[in-house]
Amino acid sequence: MKKLNRIIFGLLIIGIGTLAIGCTNQNINSIADSKMEDIIQQRKAVGLSVAVVKDGQIIYNESFGFKSLEDSTLLENDHIFRIASISKSFTTTALMTLIEQDLLSLDTDVSELVGFTVRNPQYAQEVITVKMLLSHTSSINDSQGYFVLDVLNPDKNSDYEKCYNNYSPGSEYEYCNLGFNTIGAIIEKVSNERFDDFVKRMVLDPLQLNANFNVDSLDSDKFVNLYAYTVEEGDSVKKFVHRPDAYLSRAEEISNNYILGYSTPIFSPTGGMKISSTDLAKYMIMHMNYGYSPILQKRVISEESAKKMQEPIAKMSEGNFYGLALRESKTIIPGETMIGHTGSAYGLYSAMFFEPAKGFGIIMITNGCDGEYEDGFLKIQRDVIRELYNVFIK
Repeated sequence: MKKLNRIIFGLLIIGIGTLAIGCTNQNINSIADSKMEDIIQQRKAVGLSVAVVKDGQIIYNESFGFKSLEDSTLLENDHIFRIASISKSFTTTALMTLIEQDLLSLDTDVSELVGFTVRNPQYAQEVITVKMLLSHTSSINDSQGYFVLDVLNPDKNSDYEKCYNNYSPGSEYEYCNLGFNTIGAIIEKVSNERFDDFVKRMVLDPLQLNANFNVDSLDSDKFVNLYAYTVEEGDSVKKFVHRPDAYLSRAEEISNNYILGYSTPIFSPTGGMKISSTDLAKYMIMHMNYGYSPILQKRVISEESAKKMQEPIAKMSEGNFYGLALRESKTIIPGETMIGHTGSAYGLYSAMFFEPAKGFGIIMITNGCDGEYEDGFLKIQRDVIRELYNVFIK
């Protein structure tokens, strides 16, 4: 009888403990919800979607505010954003699968891959490599635009020299979208497969992500409206302006005029990935585990490739360094060394940062806000990441 009582008492304690844990988690989530709602008000955000990862699991994923101001549709976790420059890491992850097959290397001369000469005319004897494009150290700039490769091609643009800075390749850092659209073309040249299809096959499908560089491959009803907070001509105050061009279909151009290995900027390898906060968190977990998804027990890229992407190469600013489409920041969360990337386009601002050694990471995406920067980060990026860190990690 005493033994039976002890068993019953033990089961009761376990039940109470489980209930207590559930209540604790619920309380923590409520605190986080309140913090996010406060930030939305303070930063005038239209909508905000966030996720927190710890030890290979998504422990918090919530959305706040509006998907659309026009019809007051509320934002939900499965809604899809164009995430801007975080896209660069998807492009690079796909490229690394080709490098692992020895089809090219980080040190390969870009001119050998794209079909035209890529040389800084002031340093014509110095090779511009794939690694330089990936780390923004190629000496190429965006002054002539980056939506077509013609601007970089000497056979197409008599002013191609303006695409280059006055320093030698590999010697300095300058953020360059043209370089990453060129990487997309290289992927097509080497794989002989259209860019969006290759990324889907090598990265998105293995991770079971509902995402794509091609808008026509996704459910447009899920797209989150993006809003630039700006002053329109004739107005005197800032307001949110819808930017539908973020999700323009390229179907006609792809069907009629697409040249494999040259028309690739249509998909914007530099910033055109469309994905939800939930699926972006799943993708981040793979990079947190150096190319391996513990959720799916599947490897996407080798540990060596993943670590190369995270290794600092070029100094961006004090405490911030750039690797291969991923950056290292010692300032986004004081006292932590975080790996990740930010994005900004069409009024959207996004951030993905993780600490692989400690097993935590944070995602934030807003479809419109006041756009104020401080110390190299948008204030809403910094505020959201630090608050979620304080609630769930610290």
